[in-house]
Amino acid sequence: MTKKVASRPERDYAFWVKTATRASVSVALTLIVVKLWAWVSTDASSMLASATDSLLDSLASLFTFFSVRYALQPADHEHRFGHGKAESLAALVQSALITGSALLLLIHSAQQWYQGGAVAKPTLGIYVSIFAIAVTLGLVLLQRVAIKHTQSKAIAADHLHFQSDLLLNTAVIVALGLSAYGFYWADSVFAILIAVYLAYGAIKIGWDAFQGLMDRELPDADKEKIVAVLAATKGIHGWHDLRTRASGPVRFIQCHVELDDHLSLRQAHDIADHAEQELRELFHETDVIIHMDPLSAVPDHPQTSESAAQPPACDNDHSR
Repeated sequence: MTKKVASRPERDYAFWVKTATRASVSVALTLIVVKLWAWVSTDASSMLASATDSLLDSLASLFTFFSVRYALQPADHEHRFGHGKAESLAALVQSALITGSALLLLIHSAQQWYQGGAVAKPTLGIYVSIFAIAVTLGLVLLQRVAIKHTQSKAIAADHLHFQSDLLLNTAVIVALGLSAYGFYWADSVFAILIAVYLAYGAIKIGWDAFQGLMDRELPDADKEKIVAVLAATKGIHGWHDLRTRASGPVRFIQCHVELDDHLSLRQAHDIADHAEQELRELFHETDVIIHMDPLSAVPDHPQTSESAAQPPACDNDHSR
């Protein structure tokens, strides 16, 4: 049996997701150590919030690290459509982790606000936050390049909460700066605001991941491209039952095309094969299945050979 050689796009996808996940794990683990040390030294709620977020980043990044490698495995006898949904599952787990930590952080910050008290060594916390911003900014830029090349949901989820870290660390600097000038409430208030922001981002990530697991249709912009290809393919008079979904890096397209009754099987096959090839070239990785229907077998279809050059539509039934 010959071994399948990965194509250039597949190799590029694997390279970028592996590079991005390795970098995120390394950054998250580094920031955990630094921020926990700063929290122990300052006893600041905002610094605890930042350290908690970094701890979650490391857990989420580790989960993403392994899940994207599983998602990259080719289809096998037990997983005929591949393993791409592992990415959406990783994003869903990240959402749950971030939501839980945000609730715990909210409770802790509210208690510390009620008890009051000054922050020790606020300058140390500010320097640590500046260091965190510099390191995180480098990671976010790397992830942005990786997303551009892969459109990975797991990397996008990782990118979202690391991007929020830039705002979070800036908020910590402001909170510690105000605390240094006697505004002791600022530390707890900013920590509460950070917790709310984390929860909001987690819910958004979770919802997008859930939609991916539920085989949500491709975006309208992608469907418009698909419909344009079908409308431009010579010999296709219409289409119906257009279904689309995405699983990891792979897009799946299925539809019925309507052809003249008098065509031979070979002629019909060539038309459908040409449409399939055009659709595969639209996106990075695409799995296409086209079913051929004679015009006479399509319900309520007028028995004519009119061209399908009507304005493209994105619904499941081509207007005839």
